[in-house]
Amino acid sequence: MQPNALLDALLDEAGISHAGLAARINRAGEARGLSLRYEHTAVARWLKGQRPRGQVPDLICAVLGDRLARPLTLDDIGLGVPGAYRTAGTPLSGFVERAAALWRSDEQQRPHLAAVPAVTGTPAVMPVWEWENPPEDTDVSRTGRTRVGPADVELLKSARAHYELMYRRSGGVATRARVVGFLNAETAPLLRGSYGDALGRQLHRATGGLVAVAGICAYDSDAHGLAQRYFHQALRLAKASGDRGLGAYVIALLVNQSLHMGEYRQAVAFAEAALRAAGPRLTPALTADLYAMQAKSYARLGDGGNALDRIRRAESEAERIRPGHEPDETGYVQPGLVNVQVAEALLGLGDLAAAREHATAAVGTPAHDRGRVHRLAMLSHIELRQGEPDRAAGTAAEMAERAKGMESQRLRDRLRAVRGELVSSGSRAAGEAAALIDEALRVPL
Repeated sequence: MQPNALLDALLDEAGISHAGLAARINRAGEARGLSLRYEHTAVARWLKGQRPRGQVPDLICAVLGDRLARPLTLDDIGLGVPGAYRTAGTPLSGFVERAAALWRSDEQQRPHLAAVPAVTGTPAVMPVWEWENPPEDTDVSRTGRTRVGPADVELLKSARAHYELMYRRSGGVATRARVVGFLNAETAPLLRGSYGDALGRQLHRATGGLVAVAGICAYDSDAHGLAQRYFHQALRLAKASGDRGLGAYVIALLVNQSLHMGEYRQAVAFAEAALRAAGPRLTPALTADLYAMQAKSYARLGDGGNALDRIRRAESEAERIRPGHEPDETGYVQPGLVNVQVAEALLGLGDLAAAREHATAAVGTPAHDRGRVHRLAMLSHIELRQGEPDRAAGTAAEMAERAKGMESQRLRDRLRAVRGELVSSGSRAAGEAAALIDEALRVPL
């Protein structure tokens, strides 16, 4: 039984207490000839996930709908079909309320959110399928209390850039609360505001980029189910914006998560959907990243032919990248990123020499500290595989130094993996590097 975040958020929006809702339900029931005696404790149970009996769910819709001056369905109050996983199939107005409810619950640090597992199978595939296929949103305009203007859209864009930079410098664990707080306090009221179709599409695009950063931070915090929900939200927002390029970027994030979870065939299929559906809207940077991740997936599946083909395509696209001609979201595809992706694919194919060449090239290319930690981890791993523990120790020492000050579960996983390999090598220098990693890991997240 999971907490009813939607009902909780609606009560907060309506400004009704638990006791207030119970009293209103009793009065509404009396008007229908029902004798109800609910108190605040019953509402507390509903918010914890218990389903009210009889006509009470309909009464809740009526009471809250009257208070908020808009019709509410059972799905809107979290009492629809149990277990339904809805994203793009939900009407846009209903989606906005579900999205805002998730942001509110995450800001309140509800423990069940971080523990929920990522979905697989059809629930994981449907948001991608619905993004790629009709129907499209013909009109995203809305009437609400707040009048939205171009300056509001620019604020969201600035916030996305700000939190992305914070994530790169400090990690997702430290950044996530800040992003989610902004979504809840600033973004949700704008989505519920008044705007025409053209400005609405810009608003949904800017929100999609910001929600994607929240998903990245959740992924970096090891909250994979929550990260996936944010990515699916961002994909729905991308569809509403009409920007196929943004949708392809979000799918690239889902591809990366699929790789991490070992869902290699899903990673290949998702990347193919982005390449197929976005077409000319894809930039060289995003195309290169999608091909590189496909290469890693095929390598893991033991399909050397397709892996090498995708490596060639990724390298070809990487040569076409022109700084200043890419959207803000694809700024993560910095020089050297494709090299380290290719190195990992080649490592999966057992070609250590070629993997070493690409990993060395990646480390030799300037990058922000977060990206550099991952590149150094890859190079150290390859050096150990090639029987050079002393050289690997030097690489790992720089990696540990760069990781200081970052709160990232993903980086910690990389550091622990390298540490284990260093200790197993038996080299004195490797042991000293392992001690440096221990020091970097000593402070808990």
